[in-house]
Amino acid sequence: MAAKHGSLSINSDNIFPIIKKWLYSDHDIFMRELISNGCDAITKLKKLEMMGECTLPDDFKAKIKVIVNPEEKTLKFIDNGIGMTAEEVEEYINQIAFSGATDFFEKYKDKTNEDQIIGHFGLGFYSAFMVADRVYIDSLSYKEGAAPVHWECDGGTEFDMEEGSRTEIGTEITLFINEDCLEFCNEYKAREVIKKYCSFMPTEIYLEKANTTETQTIKAEEKLDTDTVVEEIAKEKEEDEQKLKIVKRPELLNETTPLWAKHPNECTKEEYLEFYRKVFQDYKEPLFWIHLNMDYPFNLKGILYFPKINMEYESIEGTIKLYNNQVFIADNIKEVIPEFLLLLKGVIDCPDLPLNVSRSALQNDGFVKKISDYISKKVADKLSGMCKTEKEEYDKYWDDIGPFIKFGCLKDDKFCEKMTDYILFRNLEGKYLTLPDCLEVGKTDNGENVTDENGNRVDAEVVEDGSEKGETAENPDAETDANTGEDAGGQEDAQAEAVDEDGNRVEAEIVDEDADDAEDGEDEEKKEKIIYYVTDEQQQSQYINMFKAAKMDAVILTHSIDQPFISQLEAKNEGIRFMRIDADLTDSLKAKTSKKAAKEMEEQAEEIAKIMKKALKKENLTVKVEKLKNKKVSSMITVSEESRRMQDMMRMYSMNGADMGMFGKEGETLILNANHPLVQYVLEHKEGENVTMICEQLYDLAQIQNAPLAPEAMTKFVARSNEIMMMLTK
Repeated sequence: MAAKHGSLSINSDNIFPIIKKWLYSDHDIFMRELISNGCDAITKLKKLEMMGECTLPDDFKAKIKVIVNPEEKTLKFIDNGIGMTAEEVEEYINQIAFSGATDFFEKYKDKTNEDQIIGHFGLGFYSAFMVADRVYIDSLSYKEGAAPVHWECDGGTEFDMEEGSRTEIGTEITLFINEDCLEFCNEYKAREVIKKYCSFMPTEIYLEKANTTETQTIKAEEKLDTDTVVEEIAKEKEEDEQKLKIVKRPELLNETTPLWAKHPNECTKEEYLEFYRKVFQDYKEPLFWIHLNMDYPFNLKGILYFPKINMEYESIEGTIKLYNNQVFIADNIKEVIPEFLLLLKGVIDCPDLPLNVSRSALQNDGFVKKISDYISKKVADKLSGMCKTEKEEYDKYWDDIGPFIKFGCLKDDKFCEKMTDYILFRNLEGKYLTLPDCLEVGKTDNGENVTDENGNRVDAEVVEDGSEKGETAENPDAETDANTGEDAGGQEDAQAEAVDEDGNRVEAEIVDEDADDAEDGEDEEKKEKIIYYVTDEQQQSQYINMFKAAKMDAVILTHSIDQPFISQLEAKNEGIRFMRIDADLTDSLKAKTSKKAAKEMEEQAEEIAKIMKKALKKENLTVKVEKLKNKKVSSMITVSEESRRMQDMMRMYSMNGADMGMFGKEGETLILNANHPLVQYVLEHKEGENVTMICEQLYDLAQIQNAPLAPEAMTKFVARSNEIMMMLTK
């Protein structure tokens, strides 16, 4: 061919500065682009052979070589693919942004599958000028009689093209690296970049160092025709194997068939684990994984791993690697991968991704949202299926996967709908319950389901001492059947024996369960269903013990994500309410009292409230007196759920200019146990010398069980406790 000098067909003299600065976000991406072009060239050649348009040698082995030469400051990318004629170089290289892949698709659109071609754009080659001052192309087309072509450009708009000297089909690209980017001539840097972008490209990629003096030792029978023998290693013993020292072979850097490209039925557990260790450099075994394999309505494959989480760290960050036709694009692209899944580790390969011209970002396309929704749906299907069929395993995983799922529910309404019934809550006994399970447990007795000796439900009503309906406390059995004159028997006996803890009689009315079934069902639907929860098992231990004693249950919610999550559940499920275990004093924790005793306690509450407020110097303190079943509990604090959530929200968002003190004690109530001797002592010795000290101690003890004391309050509490112990020594 005749030598030719010309200008690149572009519309701007500044095309290369634009490419360098704006087109590609990372300088190292040029390796991905040039290697991708080589893979495409090889793929095209193989397809042409399949269609009978060319014949390859029997010993043909597709490969790409990357040769680093730090002495000459060059990088070479060599493939044995389809090659180019002078006309094709003119068309695909000199006319910037015209893709050879596009032309190939058009020509063979009825005979080949375009998804297997990596490069869809014509600018990939020009990424070389991000790091090179000068670039050479030497290429020989597969076409019979084609002449080799040599092309070179120094980064300006001019090029030189002439007949070349290449004798093998394929293309060799030589980059003369500029002074700012010499690190890419380093073997170790090149290996790092290739492994980053090209670890799973469909053609074998070899890295070698030019003029290397490095050697390796092999067995004599392992020698290849391409090996250069440096030395035959002498045997130490006659029976030893013959070994050879050879020039270091080029290093294979990629795996051409990644695990995600296989069908899940073809993959073993060990293969999944080995892939995880290799890709993520994490030698802790993942909990489980989800293999995505979809061909319609779009092509998507991948593997998502659920890693074991160290719950000591609040910040959990995973890595989802996004690939396009086995070419690495980027980590954690939120448009494709649902945000909550970014906490996982995994790979996703989607050839249908609408990438921009540099393959570094996504085009604004509604199709991307469909991909994201599909991934979310597959994860929900996998998790819900596990809960249904592998509940024991699901329970084991929950503490680790719970934050993922709850975060997903907060971020994705569709995911939340699918997963609501498969969220687990650990109860006080360590058992894992679903939300429907918790609602069944939440139907607490609260004294409502009392039965007589015949199993009939009775409604118990506290009555005052004295006579009602002609009865007396001294003669509770006086009532007889009006018609027969006989003792009413079992039912009346059940009524007569119903007394509170002080011996005061309570009246029990037999209830016709059948007659009330319909009404009870309607009431049950309307009734708010409360789920009690614990945020700190140690801090709230007293409340927990009281719940256990009353045969009540609560769930453990200790993660930072739990509070916004339960708020969402309440918003999306009418009639469900979460209440912290110390938010209120339920009837189940109180001892039954007569009306007379209840009235007495009201008077005592007013009296002791005055004493406590005076001793503590807290005029706004809310004080209640209750008879608790647990007589060992002297005092406790309750904080209304609404007030405490407001306090938590204020602390979380640290609202500018907000006075946190205005929320500090709002909704707080001091409960004093009328059954405890210390409370009784305060009532009996209103002006006693130790009353103030006892009041302060009762209040601080209640506070400690609810939340840590402030530094000053803790100092006073310790000093007061020491004083009390000294009094005991006298």
